[in-house]
Amino acid sequence: MIYLDFAATTPMSETALQAFIHTSKVFFHNTESLHDGGLNAKDLLEHGRTSLANLLGIEGEGIYFTGGGSDGNFLAITSLAFGAQKKGRHIITSNIEHPSVEYVLTFLEKNGYEVSRIPVNNNGKISIDQLQATIRKDTILVTIQHVNSETGMVQDIKEIGTFLADKDILFHSDCVQSFGKYSIDYFSSAFINSFTVSAHKIHGPKGTGAVYISPSVHIKPLLSDVTHERGFRPGTVDMPSIVAFVTAADEYISKQPVVFQHAEDMRKRFLSLILTNKDIIFEGKADSSPFIIPIRILGMEGQIVMQELNRRKIAVSTGSACKNGQQEPSKALLAVGRTDSEAHGLVRISLSHQTTIEDITMLGKALNEITNKFRSVSEVLSR
Repeated sequence: MIYLDFAATTPMSETALQAFIHTSKVFFHNTESLHDGGLNAKDLLEHGRTSLANLLGIEGEGIYFTGGGSDGNFLAITSLAFGAQKKGRHIITSNIEHPSVEYVLTFLEKNGYEVSRIPVNNNGKISIDQLQATIRKDTILVTIQHVNSETGMVQDIKEIGTFLADKDILFHSDCVQSFGKYSIDYFSSAFINSFTVSAHKIHGPKGTGAVYISPSVHIKPLLSDVTHERGFRPGTVDMPSIVAFVTAADEYISKQPVVFQHAEDMRKRFLSLILTNKDIIFEGKADSSPFIIPIRILGMEGQIVMQELNRRKIAVSTGSACKNGQQEPSKALLAVGRTDSEAHGLVRISLSHQTTIEDITMLGKALNEITNKFRSVSEVLSR
């Protein structure tokens, strides 16, 4: 099987896997236990927190380990919203956010908050002018993703964060698809108050991630009197997964420029293979994430293309793994002006440093075969 669905999940690296096994054997104790085993596990937890903070150049005090990206988005956004509710209850977001962000915003709307969803332009970008026009006196929080999980469109979170800092409005970003892939400069606390990352997108374990919230920000977690993670999240801390996560992050971030360039090279190779095929539409942009390649084939449902590729032992997806199987058109493509039919055609190819030229060549060959076959069938039926 040629695996090209890395935006959905990645296999654990051997280094992370060995770290997981070792920690499971030696540091299996509860971090809140007061015996030597618990204290040693607690020390390892804090070492992991400090190590992750050092990798990103931020304060360790602001890092909270979570159950992954969706869990992190819920915990961060609710904690920020409840912490700032004395100032107001108005939140701004985009109309292309990840489902996990939409879920928590819907939850907040049911609990007395008002959410404004501003549209992106035809390039999939947030306009500062549109953001400015939407801000009110009671606006307390803006949550905008860094990289879109369906199309790879990249928001300028530095510009957005700097603008909001001048307005004294909190800024959260879902950075699950950019963490480890983009320079650590993007995660500086100078312009971002909070962000969410996930382990299994960078060859770490599933069910683990982290949230950063600037220590200068007042937060109020949904649940009070919680023991673990300094009251941010309930439940016994998963030490093996956290150690494996930090190990994977160290491994991935250390080679970030090389990994990014490799993804760009693979994307260029792929685009060269489909350049003359007028039936294949590339829905990305030159400045979109090279790790996510959104395409559609004229006249074909994305699910059909995915199944045809699967028969050829090539794994891709039709968009966010959190929404797959629901047969809904791509929200990101609809937002940039595509019709329902066109948005249903989305096929997401996503890359990693493990992707090879041979993988991309086989993919290009398979897509050209699929379009030729579909074209031939269409011609017969139209006679």
